[in-house]
Amino acid sequence: MTRNEVRKRSRDARLGQAIRAVLLSTLLMAPAVSAGAEETKPLRFCADPTNLPFSSDDPGKPGLYLEIGQAVAEKLGRAVSYKWYKSYFGKRTVRETLLSKQCDAMVGLPLVDDFMGPAVIFSQPIAHEGYALVGAKDCKLAGIDDLKGLRVAVQYESAPQNLLASRDDIQKVTVLSPDEGMAALAQGKVDVAFIWAPVAGWLNKTTYDDKYQVVSTEGDGLLWKTAIGFAKASGALRDEVDGVLPSLQPEIAALFAKYGVPNGAPVKFGQADRTTSSTGVSEPTTVGQATTTEKPVQTAAATGDIKAGRETFNGTCAHCHGPDAVQSERRIDLRLLKKRYGADMEATFWKTVHEGRPAKGMPSWKDVFSDDELKNVYAYLQTLQTSDSSN
Repeated sequence: MTRNEVRKRSRDARLGQAIRAVLLSTLLMAPAVSAGAEETKPLRFCADPTNLPFSSDDPGKPGLYLEIGQAVAEKLGRAVSYKWYKSYFGKRTVRETLLSKQCDAMVGLPLVDDFMGPAVIFSQPIAHEGYALVGAKDCKLAGIDDLKGLRVAVQYESAPQNLLASRDDIQKVTVLSPDEGMAALAQGKVDVAFIWAPVAGWLNKTTYDDKYQVVSTEGDGLLWKTAIGFAKASGALRDEVDGVLPSLQPEIAALFAKYGVPNGAPVKFGQADRTTSSTGVSEPTTVGQATTTEKPVQTAAATGDIKAGRETFNGTCAHCHGPDAVQSERRIDLRLLKKRYGADMEATFWKTVHEGRPAKGMPSWKDVFSDDELKNVYAYLQTLQTSDSSN
């Protein structure tokens, strides 16, 4: 064997050893690389793309909840991504996103024991949200007695309306939304607005140039804790998030201030009569606006689970048609279906829920709910029919 052949064999041997070493180290490192890749996957949040001050698909104004989620992800060393879904679908939103594994977490869910049963688990509380008193900055708003003799805007079928219903020394002006309450205040139609605090604070900051004071209230049905929700199988992720939340409290408080959402010490009010809705959040009982004592028309319920129908209705349809279908606008008052359509009530119901009425903002539900679920809703609606919407 020549000297050149010896050198060539020596080089080949060294090259083979190097290749084997690289392959062996790659195999040994593979599990660690895989684990690292898993840990660095984006943290996916469920969010509404058009729901400021809470969330938005506008990068310039992502919203309170999204910025909290971004802060959490940054602490965990992870990027973020979003699953957009309209929040007005109620519990259906949670089922179709969080519980269908379309995302990992949802910020701002009400921290109550019976929300979605055991299917959803929660982080530590991140804040309190509820109703607030909104008025001029020189107006004293330290308790219910400060409202004596004043005109107060209250949201229809809300805990504040129920709380003030028995106070004849307070003039109540019913509004259908926080936006309407703020407008009434700005137009001088009311002295104080007792409305949903996050939206009131946001509007005060963005539309009314911080003209008003927004004071949180505390009482039965007026205030509750919110947290980050996870599917029950995501306990490990929940624990990771809980581990970083304490260090984020100053940042979270600053974000509430940024979006104008009150998060300070609330004014304490008395107990408001209430019932517990299907969302698990305390909601008011119906405030009497009836002008007669006429009873609802008794109808035989269609075959269906009335209790399940009520839960589906209040979790989804109540956004437009009111909790338990209590609605002051006759055109969308579903308690008048029997009066309006008579023998055609059932046919009209099925045509509407299957096809929707897009021009009037009514979506089609046939791809969202099964016919059995819709049958339950119809059975529930039959029990509510009345000959007059004032009941």
